[in-house]
Amino acid sequence: MKTLIKYYESATEKLEKLSDLPLLFMRLILAYGFWGPGMMKWDNIDNVSQWFGSMGIPFPTLNAYMSASTEVGGAILLLLGLGTRLISIPLIVVMLVAIFTVHLGNGFEASNNGFEIPLYYLIMLVTLLVYGGGKISADFFIKRATLA
Repeated sequence: MKTLIKYYESATEKLEKLSDLPLLFMRLILAYGFWGPGMMKWDNIDNVSQWFGSMGIPFPTLNAYMSASTEVGGAILLLLGLGTRLISIPLIVVMLVAIFTVHLGNGFEASNNGFEIPLYYLIMLVTLLVYGGGKISADFFIKRATLA
């Protein structure tokens, strides 16, 4: 039994050295995931504004610009790992609005345009809000440079 515990502890120590990789992967996946829809919104901002209005979203033009800007700007910041915790907050809001206005009525399944994918994004964003961008991020390098 002691040998098994030793192997477990050894494996745990090795895995802990990789703890910043999931944060990097989350940032990269989210950046990719927000970039496309954000750019599509910018390319069709008038249609997006009309669509937002048809769903009863107040100030649809303003919200279309805010949503597109948050998604594109958020993608860039997540890619760099710059302001990771801060940009996670408005992106969380975007995901909550998407879930409650577009996806919730379609159920859970992504294949039915349900809230599955936005929920996964929301979970990853909350993780980044809590843990930050990790050691493979501009946030970390800026913090390290200012403390030196």
